[in-house]
Amino acid sequence: MLITDTGVPERFIDTDDWGGEVMRRLDDGWCAALDRDSMRCSIYELRPLICREFELGEADCLSERRGIATAYR
Repeated sequence: MLITDTGVPERFIDTDDWGGEVMRRLDDGWCAALDRDSMRCSIYELRPLICREFELGEADCLSERRGIATAYR
């Protein structure tokens, strides 16, 4: 869930089922702010903590992404 005044551009914000603002996810579950060419965040110089919790592509990361993708549909 996003807190107020995060500086996140509106195009990367979605509203969850409870009315909270969250980072928008693409249909495949990836964060909309991720630059697929560089695999880097396109809005933060340093990735947020939640983005650093799991190594990209490892089993735990993929599992979390699947869970998030289904939670916000």
